[in-house]
Amino acid sequence: MNFTKNYSKTALIHNDKDISYEELINSIRKFSSLLNITKGDRVVILSENRPEWGCAFFSVWNKRGIAVPVDFMSGSDEIAYIINDCKPTTIFTSTNNLPVIKIALKEVDYNPALIIFEELMLDDNGDEEKLFPDDKDDIAVIIYTSGTTGNPKGVMLSYENLYSNVECITGLDVIGFKDRVIAILPFHHSFPLQGSMLMPLFIGGTVVFLSQLSSEEIIKTMQRHKVTMIIGVPRLYKLFHDSIMKKINANKVAKLLFGVAKRINNISLNRKLFKKVQDTFGGNMKYFICGGAKLDETIAQDFWTLGFKTLEGYGMTEASPLISFNPPERVKIGSVGKVFEGAKCKIVDDEIVVTGRNIMKGYYNKEEDTNDILKDGWIYTGDLGYVDKDDYLYITGRKKEIIVLPNGKNLNPEEIESKIITNYPYVKEIGVIQKEGQLLAIIYPDFALLEKDQIVSIQETIKWNVIDKYNRSSSSYKKIFNFTIVHNELPKTRLGKLKRFTLMQLLQKEKKEKSAVEVPDYQEYKLLEEYLESVVKKDILPEEHVELDLGLDSLDRVELQAHIEKMFGISMTDEDLSHHSTVEKLALFIKEKKTKIENEVMHWGKMLKQEIKYDIPNKNYVLKSLKLFSKPFFRFYMKVETEGLENIPDSPVIMVPNHQSFFDGLMIANILKNRMLNRTYFFANEKNIKSKISQYVARNSNILVMNINKNLKLTLQKIAAILNDGNNMVIFPEGNRSRDGKLTAFKKTFAIISKELNIPVIPVVIKGAYEKFSVESKFPKPGKIQLKFLKPIYPADLDYDAITMLTQNNIQSYFPE
Repeated sequence: MNFTKNYSKTALIHNDKDISYEELINSIRKFSSLLNITKGDRVVILSENRPEWGCAFFSVWNKRGIAVPVDFMSGSDEIAYIINDCKPTTIFTSTNNLPVIKIALKEVDYNPALIIFEELMLDDNGDEEKLFPDDKDDIAVIIYTSGTTGNPKGVMLSYENLYSNVECITGLDVIGFKDRVIAILPFHHSFPLQGSMLMPLFIGGTVVFLSQLSSEEIIKTMQRHKVTMIIGVPRLYKLFHDSIMKKINANKVAKLLFGVAKRINNISLNRKLFKKVQDTFGGNMKYFICGGAKLDETIAQDFWTLGFKTLEGYGMTEASPLISFNPPERVKIGSVGKVFEGAKCKIVDDEIVVTGRNIMKGYYNKEEDTNDILKDGWIYTGDLGYVDKDDYLYITGRKKEIIVLPNGKNLNPEEIESKIITNYPYVKEIGVIQKEGQLLAIIYPDFALLEKDQIVSIQETIKWNVIDKYNRSSSSYKKIFNFTIVHNELPKTRLGKLKRFTLMQLLQKEKKEKSAVEVPDYQEYKLLEEYLESVVKKDILPEEHVELDLGLDSLDRVELQAHIEKMFGISMTDEDLSHHSTVEKLALFIKEKKTKIENEVMHWGKMLKQEIKYDIPNKNYVLKSLKLFSKPFFRFYMKVETEGLENIPDSPVIMVPNHQSFFDGLMIANILKNRMLNRTYFFANEKNIKSKISQYVARNSNILVMNINKNLKLTLQKIAAILNDGNNMVIFPEGNRSRDGKLTAFKKTFAIISKELNIPVIPVVIKGAYEKFSVESKFPKPGKIQLKFLKPIYPADLDYDAITMLTQNNIQSYFPE
């Protein structure tokens, strides 16, 4: 196997400059003359993708050495580990990577030769040795695995191993001499090394380099140089997919056309229908090649509808890397294709086991690890899967990543992660682990989308709009019981695989010491810092998020906004807060916008008594109509038994019920006489008032709708105005219906209003409604429900927390454990 004989043909394109095969071969021979090595010597290549990378790589082969590609984004510790492990005689690198290499070499007890690309003085007389060795059994490359489970291991691949993959793909007529492949992924991985360099060059194609790695540059390069093929990972294709589908879904005509094309399911026609999308990628795209991890089937299907054929394969570095691949003319979306010719596959206890020409020689210097994975010539991949009747392979999970729950159930976390990522756009990345026998999710949200949607209550939004919705649609053993939100992307390999072994460490990460952080010293920051520390009772850091790190809930944020208004003269909106969510960003905003500085704290009492323009609604005919129609239902079907109505005084009160079912509010309305119902208002969460019918009911009933992310301060002032006008208010302090029949922590909104307005609280016990009509139920069951109005709690000398706790305890006493 060798390069094309058509030496005038373009081999590489870099910075819009064509490099012919003749120029490439001459450069390789010149690079080769720089090497003073013998057969079997190791040579490290540590650099970003560039033409010199390929020249260095092939020059090592020219000298019968072993190339050792290393991730140029590795830390000095990992580089030192690899150098100490394989003992290279020479290191090729670029000036960008020189600093980290110098640090790594301090941990090495010998001095390998350094060849820096930018400092090369190449002799016109290159080495005239034969370009590629004859002995296919020789070790060609040692590729260090990226380490999803710990320290990297050096995978030894022979020329025969590499050639087996090249011959397989070229034999399927996937790539030809006319193809142009864009080099996006770094060459130190076996997948892009094979797909983005070896295969196109051996077949006589062209490799197109990027001047910089950005989505804009990728698109421009594909258009300018008529790229026909992309070698990518699911993360890359998801970025493409999300960008395209966002535009299609925003255009009614395009959306309708997409739906029609999906039904017709003719890829040739689809290319014509979506020519504009095709042209975005240069108009010459033959295939999207995907590997490295499983591609979401929806993405593959949508690309097909847009006229892009996505060929998914499967492999691992230890298999050079290809094990299976989808034949271009017989693609099965969801499958990773057929095991390629020259390899064999079998399923042993659900694990995929492979043998063939592609299987590695072993791990460098690690005989025990080699014996653990390679047995009698068969490699035990660690991946779980099955083969269908047409011999197509499917991956179902990773053996080591399967979670075994205390009840004995086996669970694949990738399945949960994929479902949440696909269905809930506020989640950008997620890792699911087991902690103390329960599933816990570590979530990196899409902060840009949250900011765009002006979400200030991120914790609550993720809890109810993501986790709760997912749990309600999943099997009981797949439910997520807790979650934590992180500020940075989850740790992944360069091909986008989640490093699961590091997830638990994220939960145990120690916080930086305040003394180690540079704290701003301007007055606005100092005053804000002083206020926040008085609220959270701990030191704060400039980069901390006011909600996720400091734990400020929606009420705390309202108080913060009021404090900023009083002290600095800034009427801060929820949108302002969502855009300036860290302490330092908020301080800078205050510094820029302030009109005064007065060190006076704004209290809840003053805020609630501020005059606002608000006409208290008095349309209650829909609620009274619903009461009339539902009376037989509550009397004969649900059989509601009521006690304690005599505990409700004629003066304004705040009724505080626990929340068990969808009809709790209507049940309370049904019990109250119309005279009292006319002056009783219900506090509802906007996320529960989404349908047109419920919105109509809310508009024409005494229902005050609240959005936790918008105008909470104004909502609380409206409640105060309603109560001050002699009315009652019903507030469900749990915020949402119970998911298991048990009480959840009461929010103190009602307690603040009670205390500041000196209005009594009536605890209301709802018992039996969960069993009859839980959040999971589609239709209520008949039975008996108890509704008890307990004796009033007067605020008197109680503080907010005492009022909240006393109310919850009084209700909880009717639900013995």
